[in-house]
Amino acid sequence: MPENHRYPPEGLRVPAPCSLAALRDALESGELLEAPVHRCGADHTLYISLDGIEGRIPRSEAVAPWISGSERDIAVLSRVGKQTCFTVTALEADEKGAPLAWLSRRAAQETAMAYFLDHLTPGAVLTGRVTRLEPFGAFVDIGCGIVAILPIEHISISRISHPKERFRVGQKILAAVKCFDRERRRITLTHRELLGTWMENASRFRAGETVRGIVRSVKDYGSFIELTPNLSGLADAKERLEPGDGVSVYIKSIRPERMKVKLQVIEKLPPLTEPDPLRYQITDGVLDHWVYSPPNYEKTAVETVFRPEE
Repeated sequence: MPENHRYPPEGLRVPAPCSLAALRDALESGELLEAPVHRCGADHTLYISLDGIEGRIPRSEAVAPWISGSERDIAVLSRVGKQTCFTVTALEADEKGAPLAWLSRRAAQETAMAYFLDHLTPGAVLTGRVTRLEPFGAFVDIGCGIVAILPIEHISISRISHPKERFRVGQKILAAVKCFDRERRRITLTHRELLGTWMENASRFRAGETVRGIVRSVKDYGSFIELTPNLSGLADAKERLEPGDGVSVYIKSIRPERMKVKLQVIEKLPPLTEPDPLRYQITDGVLDHWVYSPPNYEKTAVETVFRPEE
């Protein structure tokens, strides 16, 4: 089970009842709940409907304290229409005598971060939810809206020009902790190790087959074609190919000792409307050493060492 299963990303928590009785229980126990925000007031109070009971998250309780400046305002405004975690801090009656629940997302995030500080180490596998895509990487909610960065170079072995070629906003993914700056509360993730070794990916193909691929780069001497996110092959130079093109390719040879797949492009294909579903070889636990290259690889091994924190 992923290491953040107690504090899943917002939108992935199992729904829980939010009746008045359930809210009273949550107030006493400190249980984390989740519901969508339907409005943000002019004073940045967030409003949530809880089985007919109004819930309010004041601006001061909407975001964890380690987020500051303009990012803080954006983090509050962007909650409208999205699932948001919270704890219940008080129950009272509004000016009309109807039940009113005061809520805190900040407290939920501080609880989750305290757990992460105690339990997360480099190599820990987490469930995440993609919240934003930028040219340099993906922002991933790893629990209660706590966002970690997944740099583009750690997404897959096959190089991509933008994370949108691999992910979509809102997508559930798995990732591992690359490093954790505990003082600044900043977590960096890696993803490629979970997608399998060269041999695990190459074993899905056979010489003589024709399969679909994606052109990832074009050189004078040929084109690198992605067969899976962690496996690419080289095809001889062919005119009018560009990065991102879909192609059908004939597999001429697979050579583990050189970590080479030789391909021949048959023809261009229509582009995919969505990235292919990800296939994970590792889904939980804590990694310490991952080797991508085959045991008989002739050159220096391609590997990742997850170093324990001092």
